[in-house]
Amino acid sequence: MQTYGIFFLVAFAIGGVAWVFIYPILSGERKAERRVASVARAEPMARPTRAAQKPRREQIEGTLKELEERQKKAKRVALAVRISQAGLSWSKRRFFIVSALLGLAAFMATLLAGIGLLPALAFGFAGGCGIPLWLLRFLKKRREARFLDALPDAIDVIVRGIKAGLPLLDSLKLIANEAREPIKSEFRNIIETQTVGIPLGEACLKLYERIPVAEANFFGIVVSIQQRAGGNLSEALGNLSHVLRERKKMKAKIKAMSQEAKASAAIIGSLPIVVMGLVYFTSPSYIELLWTEQLGRIMLACCAVWMFIGIMVMRKMINFDF
Repeated sequence: MQTYGIFFLVAFAIGGVAWVFIYPILSGERKAERRVASVARAEPMARPTRAAQKPRREQIEGTLKELEERQKKAKRVALAVRISQAGLSWSKRRFFIVSALLGLAAFMATLLAGIGLLPALAFGFAGGCGIPLWLLRFLKKRREARFLDALPDAIDVIVRGIKAGLPLLDSLKLIANEAREPIKSEFRNIIETQTVGIPLGEACLKLYERIPVAEANFFGIVVSIQQRAGGNLSEALGNLSHVLRERKKMKAKIKAMSQEAKASAAIIGSLPIVVMGLVYFTSPSYIELLWTEQLGRIMLACCAVWMFIGIMVMRKMINFDF
């Protein structure tokens, strides 16, 4: 009985200590007391320093970049839109026919080479699905690069037109008639969209659907905000042109700084293939075992997989998201 009594008193003491020290932390009372004390404490108001205040342009740019990322995650691009973004006038049916022909050509070429049925199926699948999608992505990136290269100059022309007294629509028509592709066709689409009754701000916002880059989104939002709230459009577009040029300079600086790493990755990735070719030309019988024997083919396939993984890792390391 005495043992039970001592155990009860010890347990009660431990529970009391835990109640005093641990419960305020778990319940949030201590945090609430600190918040009340910080609000009730009278302190002189510190003037915000210049370093703590971010320029309004940087805040807007960060907000728009977050908006762009949310739009990319929320919207799944259809195949017809991807074809349009690549600058092609193909229909989906034509794209599928071309993809099937490429896959069939790759399958027949591999099969006639005598490599085997399974490799022929793999090459046929890559030719029918991988190459067309890669081509769309390549054309899309090239078109976006051309658009970004000419967009600041186009915005400067619009700013000069507005300062000279031209309406915004006439300035856009000037770009649509005089600029080079793809700026010319995209601004012509804006004018045609506005002609059918859509407000000019919404027509400029649709530019991001055809050219999914942050700079196109910036331009559409600036024009849309000016059409709704008013303000000095020439000044807003002038600031936007300055921001776009600074972003372009930063991209070029990042590209220049990463060029050494890219060259090293290219040399390391091509070195095994070059060495294998040199060994084949000097002593073919020494290296022919890699594709004449079953074990050699397995080793060659494993080496190709490992090389691909290494190249992808190096590509991830040297490509900077901006």
